[in-house]
Amino acid sequence: MIIGGMLISSLEYPGKISLVIFTGGCILRCPYCHNPELIEGGKQVNLDEIKLEIQDSLNFIDSLVITGGEPLIQFEELEELLNYFKKTRLKIKLDTNGCYPERLEKLIHLIDYVALDVKAPFDKYEQITGKSIGGNVKKSMQVVQNSNDTFLECRTTYVPGLLDIEDIKEIAENINCDLYTIQQFRNRVVLDEKLKKIPNTSRDELYKIAEYIKPFLSRIKIKTSEFGEETIK
Repeated sequence: MIIGGMLISSLEYPGKISLVIFTGGCILRCPYCHNPELIEGGKQVNLDEIKLEIQDSLNFIDSLVITGGEPLIQFEELEELLNYFKKTRLKIKLDTNGCYPERLEKLIHLIDYVALDVKAPFDKYEQITGKSIGGNVKKSMQVVQNSNDTFLECRTTYVPGLLDIEDIKEIAENINCDLYTIQQFRNRVVLDEKLKKIPNTSRDELYKIAEYIKPFLSRIKIKTSEFGEETIK
């Protein structure tokens, strides 16, 4: 399996300590990508090595997070790992961009939590990501909604100049999830160097947007490096 690294974190699965696996490869080219080194891949790691790392971590973790890149690119390896993880009784969270709804459907019974990136209004995807996959993202959202046991978080990184408050409103009106998170844009590591000139979004800016879309969603959070995750009440 091609991965970009592993680490133990208390932030990636709410309320749990996780072993986080960063998988390599992504078909999107989001200009604000904060893991651009993973777009083209990472290092090849034998699945047995990953399983051994899980076993060695079991005394310290209660969940596993698969992120990327886009994990579903490596479908066969991911399927084998998820089946192995399930035997350990760890809670499993998958971060995905929603490009592969058919693959997600085959694995959803193994997943407890899906974090689905909604990068733009569905009809604006090609403009933001370089790929016209808004329909796939909607299908992926429906796959999780059809699962009775999987928690769905949709999340959007708010990048001024690429999105505006009305774009976030349009997203809010067209998603159905357990939690919607608006994430802070940070300019320190980005794919498109031009975005380094755009200031980081502030907590107050995200709060204003969240207040604006409250009528459309039951549960909203904002996430910043300064204040962490804040539920909007």
